[in-house]
Amino acid sequence: MDTPNNAGALGPVVSSAHLANSGLPELSEMEFALTMANHAFQRWMVRCMTAAGMPGLTPLEVLIVHLVHHRERAKSLADICLVLNIEDTHLVNYAVKKLEKQGLVRSGRSGKEKTITITEAGQDYCAQYGRVREALLVRSVQQMGVDPAEVSRLAALLRALSGGYDQAARGAAAI
Repeated sequence: MDTPNNAGALGPVVSSAHLANSGLPELSEMEFALTMANHAFQRWMVRCMTAAGMPGLTPLEVLIVHLVHHRERAKSLADICLVLNIEDTHLVNYAVKKLEKQGLVRSGRSGKEKTITITEAGQDYCAQYGRVREALLVRSVQQMGVDPAEVSRLAALLRALSGGYDQAARGAAAI
C-alpha cells in the first residue's frame, strides 16, 4: 500500500507516462501541472468575471478586456495577439466583436490599423473583477504562505519555457 513516504517511488506525477520516459521526465511533470493550472485559471477567470457581474464571457474574452484596459492605451489586434501569444487573429477579432456588443470595449482606427480601447463599463467590470480577485484569490494565496518572490521566479521560468515551446513548434512545423 502506498503511503506519502513512498509515493515518490512511483515517479513524477504525469498524465502521459510514455512522454515522461525521456531524458527530462520533470518536463512531463511540469506539463501536467501546467495543464491543471491552465484549466483552473480559465475556470477562475470566467467565474470571477461572472461574480463581478459580467457572465457569459470566455477565458479569452476576459484576458482581452483586461489587456485592453492595461495602461489605458489603445491596443491593435496585432498587439493583443502578440502579448497573449495567439497566432489566430480571427479568434481575437471574434472576441473583440463580442466584447464590443457587450459594451466593454470599442473599436477605432489608427491609420489602417484597427484599435481597441476600454469603455467606462469595461473599466468598471475590470475594477469589480479586481475586488473579487483580491477577496477570494489573493487572500487565499497569501494565507498559504507562498513567497511572492517564488511566484515571480515561477512566472519568469514559465515565460522562458514558452519560448522553448514556440521554438520547438516552429521546428515541428518545418518537419
